[in-house]
Amino acid sequence: VMKMKLLLFLSGVLWVSAEVLHEDLHITGCSDSDGEDMYALDREQLWYADFKKKEGVDPQPPFIDHIRYSEGTYELAVADQQICRSNLKVIRTAMKDIPDENDPPYGMVIYPRDDVELGEKNILICHVSGFYPAPVNVSWTKNEQKVTEGTSINAPFLNKDFTFTQISRLQFVPQMGDIYSCSVEHPALTVPLTRTWDVETDNPQYGLGPSIFCVVSLTIGLVGAAVGIYFLIKRNKRS
Repeated sequence: VMKMKLLLFLSGVLWVSAEVLHEDLHITGCSDSDGEDMYALDREQLWYADFKKKEGVDPQPPFIDHIRYSEGTYELAVADQQICRSNLKVIRTAMKDIPDENDPPYGMVIYPRDDVELGEKNILICHVSGFYPAPVNVSWTKNEQKVTEGTSINAPFLNKDFTFTQISRLQFVPQMGDIYSCSVEHPALTVPLTRTWDVETDNPQYGLGPSIFCVVSLTIGLVGAAVGIYFLIKRNKRS
């Protein structure tokens, strides 16, 4: 069933060989009040149009060789929005009797991008998938306090089952005791969907429990060995 809150046109090239599978995506989407134009390779954003700032954005990390897009790519994205909205009006008229359907996210996980080192900068990733229509609204908290600085969210990805995936990121410095949460709002959810993450629970090497247990076990083992040797020597003397 086609749903009309967001109309998306997907053009992509798929390369397949015996060992390698790559997916090259270009997504153009629009609604009455919003729009999207995004290029991606293997589900990693390469470029997207920021229609609020009226510019193209290159989110690729600095440690890779950037894929450059030609001058005029943003202007082309603006023109595509006009075409998209025109098509949206036509399809709405043709399918006005088909009711909207909302699908809640069926997958949500929060995890750090890199191995956690206390005091070292890292990025928390909130991965949300399986929802329709796009987008979702994602919010972050640290120790139950709302956080907006250092947060970002990518454009929605269209999945093969015609639902969407969206990824939000939070820059943070892990400290013992801090607890983070990612909450997702969507029309199909009656209450926000929330996942939490904290350094001690998700990284037990920073907890004291296992270390104390090992020390206690070693101590008991040494005492047991000493007692055994004592009784062995005592028995040999009697002999």
